[in-house]
Amino acid sequence: MKPEPSCPRCGRNVQPPGLWSSAWQCDAHGPVAPLQGVRAPNSSTLEVLLPQAQVPLWLPWPLPGGWVVTGLADVGDDRSGAIATVVALSGPNPLGGVGEVAIVAEDPGIGLGARLAGLEGPDPGSGFDKGPPDAKVRFDGHEIALWNLEVGPDRAVYTGEALAHWLWVVFASADTGMLMCEINSLRDLRDLRDGGPALEPPFGAPSPFLGRVLAPRDETA
Repeated sequence: MKPEPSCPRCGRNVQPPGLWSSAWQCDAHGPVAPLQGVRAPNSSTLEVLLPQAQVPLWLPWPLPGGWVVTGLADVGDDRSGAIATVVALSGPNPLGGVGEVAIVAEDPGIGLGARLAGLEGPDPGSGFDKGPPDAKVRFDGHEIALWNLEVGPDRAVYTGEALAHWLWVVFASADTGMLMCEINSLRDLRDLRDGGPALEPPFGAPSPFLGRVLAPRDETA
């Protein structure tokens, strides 16, 4: 069953547009674009999501060894299309066990990347990019600069701008962030709908991190 739309910033249920407002409404954050829930990691989901995507669906390519796509999510509705997307992946943590990463593309003010990063505001905040970048990735022959955000002990977060949208790379756990040095380039999966080079991303079991962080908020608890 398809989950009810929720606020991308906090997970509360949102009220659909009505007579007095053309926007979805969150009791805590006012007008928001709706998070459509975490989608199953498979090619059928990708086929549904690609025509709606107004922002990139970023995928590290080539993938680090043993890593697979484990979840997809999007923010938006039939009118806007998907104005924020996240691709989740899971694989071997360099220090042992299983690591996860979620890669977000979003318009400013959406708040999906900040939520996955564990931040209060919808965006990275002013001054995050004042120093030299902590990492760079390539896309279509260009370098994208990323800065490391200090967010706490349970995850590592890099963020920057790409194609006029926010780009977030959120690792869980924090030591999985060591893989940032192995992520050298990104592919935009929208290329698959636009006649770009063929790509068959491998899929795995659903991401525990994505499911936990983006779970709808139980307001009765």
